[in-house]
Amino acid sequence: MNADIHLQLHQLHAAELRREAAATVPHPSGTTLRVQLGWRLVELGLRMATPAHRPVTLAA
Repeated sequence: MNADIHLQLHQLHAAELRREAAATVPHPSGTTLRVQLGWRLVELGLRMATPAHRPVTLAA
């Protein structure tokens, strides 16, 4: 497939997805804050679960 045709197909598909996303009903305004808080808690949990990076030292 020609690269230009592939790019045009991708752009058409992306435009179609944007139209579908715009047509969906938005969530209530309180949900956005709750979702943001939830993702912050997930990020905090991942930071706590990930071991701290320690520099490698050679034992003498």
